[in-house]
Amino acid sequence: MAQRPETMPQTGAVALLLRQHEEIRRLCHRVEANTGRRREEAFESLRRLLAVHETAEEQVVHPIVRRIAPRGNQIVDRLLEEEKRGKIMLRDLERMGTHDPSFPPMFARFRAAVLEHAEREEHQEFPVLSRRGQAELRGLAAAIKAAEAMAPTHPHPGVESAKSNMIFGVFASVTDRARDLVRTVTRRGRR
Repeated sequence: MAQRPETMPQTGAVALLLRQHEEIRRLCHRVEANTGRRREEAFESLRRLLAVHETAEEQVVHPIVRRIAPRGNQIVDRLLEEEKRGKIMLRDLERMGTHDPSFPPMFARFRAAVLEHAEREEHQEFPVLSRRGQAELRGLAAAIKAAEAMAPTHPHPGVESAKSNMIFGVFASVTDRARDLVRTVTRRGRR
């Protein structure tokens, strides 16, 4: 019987990922509950968190699950397909902008897909990880944080494997972070 998320270890990689999933849920609610500048800020925070979170899972978590879980390949392949669809939707929402009248209904579909995906990870991947030793879980948490520190901050559909993230992700990260900096400075100048 698989562990439920609330019964999993509260330290290390699983706890880190569960906290991030909770933050994703909270940000989704903030995007839907707000309008104008507050919605835009919440969406930017969500977009950034999702981009770095998924990259870290693709680089660190999925390869482990693929290797050690029964049906690991099937589990990870399905998650990667969901992540690719999610990145496409996130990219489209980002291009659309939060002020577009089509944003709320498209975001509602995106939110449902993201939360379903998170739940699938919590029930299929996290129990596999939670069976690792505490020292290994702490090491995985450090690896996840390192991957997130270097991850792109915008969605890049088609870059879902650990290998493609290692090759393309570094360049995308530099470009994304430069773009984020320019946007931040430009916005401050307009205030």
